[in-house]
Amino acid sequence: MNIGDTANLNTNPEDSPETILRLFVYGTLKRGYWNHQRFCSQARKIEPAVVWGRLYHLHAGFPALEVPEGLILARGTADPLTDARRQEIGTPRFCRPTGDWDLIHGELVTFTDPQRDLPPIDRLEGFRPGGHSMYQRVMVAAARGSIACAVWTYTMYAPQNGHRITNDNQAVFWKRRH
Repeated sequence: MNIGDTANLNTNPEDSPETILRLFVYGTLKRGYWNHQRFCSQARKIEPAVVWGRLYHLHAGFPALEVPEGLILARGTADPLTDARRQEIGTPRFCRPTGDWDLIHGELVTFTDPQRDLPPIDRLEGFRPGGHSMYQRVMVAAARGSIACAVWTYTMYAPQNGHRITNDNQAVFWKRRH
C-alpha cells in the first residue's frame, strides 16, 4: 500500500476498538437456539469461550448463570457505548475462584454497534440498570482458548427456582434442548 492509499484502511468509526462489545452467552442466545437469530444476527464474530460460574436450569425453561462476586469487574449501565469502552481494561486475569465453581462453556459474541445491539438483549434478559432486574449484566473475565478478555454476561444471584447444571451434565442438558 502506498502512502495516501486508504482503500484498505478501516475508516468506519463503528469498528474502532472502543465500540466493540463482547458478550458471553450460555443459553438461548447461542447458535442453534431460539433467540440467536433474532438478537445475534448482527454479530461480527462468534467463538467458543468459557467463564467461571454455576449454571442453573430455571423452572421457567431457560438457564441462569451465577458468577463469583469477586470475579465481577464491572456492572452494566444504561449506556451501551460506555459499557463497551469499559471492556478495554487490559487483559484480565482468568483464574479458578475459591469454592465450588464450574467452567461454563458458551459463546463469545462480538458486536460492532453496541448502541444498536445491546439494548434489545438487555430487554430480553430483563436487565434494568438501577431498577428491579431479572438478570444483572456484569463484566467478567472469559477465556477463548488461551486468551483472556473482559466480557459482559447476564447473571442471576443464587437462583432458587431451578436446579444446578454441573460440568458433567452441561452437554447433555443442551443437547436435549436443540
